[in-house]
Amino acid sequence: MSSSTSVPGQSPIAETAPLSLCALEPRVPADRLVAEMVPPPRFDSVRFDTYVPDPKQPSQTAAVGVLSDFAAGLGGAHASGSGKRKWFSKKPTAPSAPLGVYLDGGYGVGKTHLLASLWHATPADPSLKAFGTFVELTNLVGALGFQQTVRTLSGHRLLCIDEFELDDPGDTVLVSSLLSRLVEAGVALAATSNTLPGKLGEGRFAAADFLREIQGLSAHFRPLRIDGEDYRHRGLPEAPPPYSDEQVTRAAYATEGASLDDFPSLLDHLARVHPSRYGALTDGLRAVCLTEVQPVPDQSTALRLVVLADRLYDREVPVLASGLPFDRLFSEEMLNGGYRKKYFRAISRLTALARDAKGLVAQ
Repeated sequence: MSSSTSVPGQSPIAETAPLSLCALEPRVPADRLVAEMVPPPRFDSVRFDTYVPDPKQPSQTAAVGVLSDFAAGLGGAHASGSGKRKWFSKKPTAPSAPLGVYLDGGYGVGKTHLLASLWHATPADPSLKAFGTFVELTNLVGALGFQQTVRTLSGHRLLCIDEFELDDPGDTVLVSSLLSRLVEAGVALAATSNTLPGKLGEGRFAAADFLREIQGLSAHFRPLRIDGEDYRHRGLPEAPPPYSDEQVTRAAYATEGASLDDFPSLLDHLARVHPSRYGALTDGLRAVCLTEVQPVPDQSTALRLVVLADRLYDREVPVLASGLPFDRLFSEEMLNGGYRKKYFRAISRLTALARDAKGLVAQ
C-alpha cells in the first residue's frame, strides 16, 4: 500500500499504511515451532557472569555454581548430535541420578535469567536445546500432537521450561507425561514454576507444590533454592493513561513497521489463530497500535491475550493504545480466580510496553 496516506482531517504523514494483525494468518511449519524454542530476545545476552547475586543472599551465588556445573555435565553424545536414536537402536536407559533441576524461588530473584544462562552454557548445538514457557510447550503439543512432540524433542540434550503452570491439572498431567517420555530418552530438564491459586500473595517457595504436581517425575528433579526479596507484594504498576484514537492512528501511520487494529477485532482474530503462531504474528513488528481498548469479555479470550502479551514482551514490541488503560482489562472475577497470576503478568507486561511506546506520540 505505497503512496501518500492521510488520516482524516490531517495532512499526509507516511508513504505506507500500517500493517493489520487481523489481516495476518501465519502458517508456521513444525520445524520452526521447535527452532524458535530458544530464550527470548531480552535474554539473548544473559550469562552466569552477568547475573549479579545479592551479597546478602548466599544461595544466589551458590545457585550460579551449581547450575554452571550442571551445564558442564551435559556434554556428551547428544551435544554433537550423534546421540539421536536411530530407528533400530536400543532404547536408552533412564539415568539413575537426577537429570533435572528445579529453580525454587520467589518472584524477582532472577530465575529466568539463570534458566536462560543454563541454556546458553550447556555444551550442545542450539538445535539440541529447547527453551520455552509451559504455555509454549503445551501449544507445541497442540500443534504437533503428543507422539510427534516426543519424537521431535527426544534427541535434545536439554529442555528448559519457564513458569511451569500449576493451576491447570489437565495441562500439568499432559506435560508430566511428555517429560516422562523425554527423561526415558535421556533429555535433561530444568524448570521454574508459577504460584498455585490461593498462594499468590504468600512469601513462600513452590518446590513442594511443584514436586507433588509432577508426581512420578519428582525423582528426576533436584530443587535448587534461590532466596531473595519477594517482590510480589508491590502490587500492580499503574498503567499510563491511554491516548486518543487520533493520536494512536497518527503514530501508527508515522511509525515504520507498526500495526494498527481496533482491540475488539484483534481479540476476535486471536480466536482464529493457534497460540503457537502468535510469535509469527508479531514477526518484524516495530510497534503495536490499538484503538478502542475495552474489558476482555471472557476467560478464553483473556488467556489468548495473555499469550500475545508474552510474545510481545519477549520481543520488546511497544504497545500504544486508546480506550481503557491496561490495568482495567480484566474483571474482578478474573483477577480473583485461578488464572489471576497470568492476568497480573499480562497487565504488568502490557504496562511496561505501553511505557516504552511513549516516544511514538508526537509531543
